[in-house]
Amino acid sequence: MAVLKVIEVLASSDKNWEDATQKAVDQAAKSLKHIRSVYVQEQSAIVKEGKIVEYRVNLKLSFEIE
Repeated sequence: MAVLKVIEVLASSDKNWEDATQKAVDQAAKSLKHIRSVYVQEQSAIVKEGKIVEYRVNLKLSFEIE
């Protein structure tokens, strides 16, 4: 039986929300093994002069504890 831990991660991208999510997973994978899932809780964006300049995600990431 596997035991999972869930952490909250924040990330951003200048491209889109999917890229911000992938960046969060890529960075977390540098120090965590066995990432199982990611659940995006919130999406937001920063707007300057009528254009989106930054996409932000707040997500929960689960991984297996060895």
